[in-house]
Amino acid sequence: MKTVLFYFWQFTWGFLQNFVGLIGFLALRGKYKQERFHRAFVTYVTAKNFGGVSFGMFIFVNPSNGEEYIHDTRIHEYGHTVQSLLLGPLYLIVIGIPSSVWCNFAPCIKYRKKNNVSYYWLFCEGWANIWGLRWSGEKAQGRHMLETGRYGKPL
Repeated sequence: MKTVLFYFWQFTWGFLQNFVGLIGFLALRGKYKQERFHRAFVTYVTAKNFGGVSFGMFIFVNPSNGEEYIHDTRIHEYGHTVQSLLLGPLYLIVIGIPSSVWCNFAPCIKYRKKNNVSYYWLFCEGWANIWGLRWSGEKAQGRHMLETGRYGKPL
């Protein structure tokens, strides 16, 4: 019953981000490896300068960064999946836009590097780590996630 509610809630309350994710999932089907991660669907996309992204229950991860990275990124992106359940139509405004800017906007990248600030320092990224670990039941493996995985502080 929980699984049915999960998918129902994602495709009603979180329709927009899940619809975008579904289009990506279907478009990449057959070209890239896909698997389930708890109740989410993971597509492994090899692309330069790409780590991972979540659109509702559809997660896209770069597999060329190593097993430890893949493991922790799936957990982190699953945290965003859970955020989608909570925030629904607000997800893209509260999580998607700030996350995208923090990850891709040159001044933010420069700021993080210059000041040695963790990517997970931003509220939505630290929150994704906490919820990904909590709701997946998985344990972080990577030093970076363990040492800076909660708003830039150790988990």
